[in-house]
Amino acid sequence: MDLDRHFVSGSIPLLVMKLLDEKDLYGYQMIEELRRRSDDTFHLRAGTLYPLLHSLEEKGWVTAYEREASAGKPRRYYHLTEQGRAAFREKETAWNAYARAVGQVLKGGACHAGA
Repeated sequence: MDLDRHFVSGSIPLLVMKLLDEKDLYGYQMIEELRRRSDDTFHLRAGTLYPLLHSLEEKGWVTAYEREASAGKPRRYYHLTEQGRAAFREKETAWNAYARAVGQVLKGGACHAGA
């Protein structure tokens, strides 16, 4: 099943922030973790991820630092700031409310007492 691009593009910032809420990661780790956790549904490309990370940095929600890798050049890790954690919680709450509302409509509507 192919997902509608609009569904995916709107959720990627939230998903990336969720990963960074758990621990600092470098780009390839984020790409692989999203793929793994989504059972191969999300195949994020570097050309999508890095502009997103830069926009999160500009907002002050993410910072980046380099760490030596066991082999090769240093890796750039991303860290969710406290401001980013607050933004993530807001976005998560909004997403959950949205998902509940969509689910209710798809199931025929919410049941209201006395309706």
